[in-house]
Amino acid sequence: MTKNIVVLGSLNVDNIMKMPRMPLVGETMALTDVTTAPGGKGANQAVAAARQGANVSFIGSVGNDSNGQFMRATLLSNGVNVNAVTTNSEVPTGSAYIMLQENGANTILIHGGANQALTVADLDENVIAKADTLIAQFEVPLEVIVAAFKIAKANNVQTILNPAPAVYDLIPELTHVTDIILPNETEAQLLTGITVENNEAVLNRVSNAILAKGVPRSIITLGDAGSFVADRDKRWWVKPNKVDAVDTTGAGDTFIGTLASVIDADFNNLEETVKRASIASAIAVTRAGAIPSIPTRDEVDAF
Repeated sequence: MTKNIVVLGSLNVDNIMKMPRMPLVGETMALTDVTTAPGGKGANQAVAAARQGANVSFIGSVGNDSNGQFMRATLLSNGVNVNAVTTNSEVPTGSAYIMLQENGANTILIHGGANQALTVADLDENVIAKADTLIAQFEVPLEVIVAAFKIAKANNVQTILNPAPAVYDLIPELTHVTDIILPNETEAQLLTGITVENNEAVLNRVSNAILAKGVPRSIITLGDAGSFVADRDKRWWVKPNKVDAVDTTGAGDTFIGTLASVIDADFNNLEETVKRASIASAIAVTRAGAIPSIPTRDEVDAF
């Protein structure tokens, strides 16, 4: 069955700066290339879900500028409904500055722009109520996410939270309406105060800390170490698919969008869903860029 997914989140234009390595403090370094591409965690996740065959609608905001038109066109060209994307004339479209090293690692700086100007009044309650799954990240205001998740749970809509970047606390008002949370290792550490290591005992402690905050399920994505899944008391480590990484930008978003597109309402297929999401993410890191790297359903099937 084709899922109806709503993504509440960010729309950014990515400015990708390629460099041999991160410069030292005070060092001047020449970039090897500079490119521009559509991005934002919300946009990436929406496109990932759409390329896996889901019906996807987006709730977000752009500025009244060429970047905003570019982001709308990008979503539309990927089959994402933009009727609930508002235009803010007071602030520009969000932007990201991605420092991409030769080894594929990246560091990202964000200017929120219209994403951070989104308000509760901008939410389309009917769009949320008709969804199977609602996804949100921490690139829009916390009060908007909480309000959207409350609408979702009042209408029996599954909620997926990507706490990236980890700029907000996991307050009870949010965790009690969140079905599953997907932080990476850095975000999990910031949210729990526990130093994350690729060690099962440590990852169990981190998962327990998240569970204690009121979220029943978590997936900690660990880059080339795979992901650690907790479904209440059930725990397992999904090892990665070995590939030659070119660019890790958007890999986590590909994972989340893919997972959302196939996960059952009762999470009974969580184990196989995580494996599929891992495959999609592995394919994405073999290609440059965020949205350009996201695979289709057929590509994941054929992996």
